[in-house]
Amino acid sequence: MIVSGSTSQAFAAALADATGRDLAAVEYDRFPDGELQATLTDYAADHAVVVGSTVSSDAHVELLQLQDAVREAGAAEVTTVLPYMGYARQDRAFTEGEPVSARAVARAVSTGTDRVLTVNPHETAVCDFFTVPAEPVDAAARLAEPLPGDLSDPLFLSPDEGAVDLAATTRDAHGRGDLDYFEKERDYDTGTVTVEPSDAAVAGRDVVLVDDIVATGSTMAEAIDVLTDRDAARVFVTCVHPMLAADARTKLERAGTTAIFGTDTIERPVSTVSAAPSVAEHL
Repeated sequence: MIVSGSTSQAFAAALADATGRDLAAVEYDRFPDGELQATLTDYAADHAVVVGSTVSSDAHVELLQLQDAVREAGAAEVTTVLPYMGYARQDRAFTEGEPVSARAVARAVSTGTDRVLTVNPHETAVCDFFTVPAEPVDAAARLAEPLPGDLSDPLFLSPDEGAVDLAATTRDAHGRGDLDYFEKERDYDTGTVTVEPSDAAVAGRDVVLVDDIVATGSTMAEAIDVLTDRDAARVFVTCVHPMLAADARTKLERAGTTAIFGTDTIERPVSTVSAAPSVAEHL
């Protein structure tokens, strides 16, 4: 059965549909002191697939509770699906005394499961932090689905070299278009990010920006500004994980994006396509 955390209810329903598995009934409660309790009210299966995007510390606790609940209910095998793995970008310590938070949460998740699937972690190496078999799932191809069919001489562009494979996967799924990336530089002292345009011609062309996550929106907004200055026709923002924290959506709209498309790994109004079919292939 598919067992959903409160943050991934649409994703879990899509995964149940894609796999033909039943969807368990779960109730989510909070006690007066702030403690959480996730309770199964209808569960009967040997294999539990626990699904939860860990977008907050509460979501992490809820995931651990659901792992424990399915064991209590008799599950002999537990697979944990992290549509979005929180803390995954804290995958190293930069100064003495800092934790490797990705490792800490991976070890905690590992205690209640036999296997982990996580969708497009920022670095696939975080899978090595789990103490049970863990593998990344690439859902970038799903980003091609909501794109218009009439893209004009499209250019698929990633905001840095590290995301160019995602852009290539999206381009290949769409079926046509060129591929390029921006050079991105981050000042870790100030947090400022700057992007430098590539040599690709963009005038009059539709551009599809592709990244794994849009968090603050600052880098994408700057990229849109550069493309607008170079007379791009339409600019579409696509990402696997539409975090869109704080005023990120406003930044992108003010920059002049034509549309924003994300998956349901983080459930937002722009989650126009599900990553569940990609995960279903690994179950």
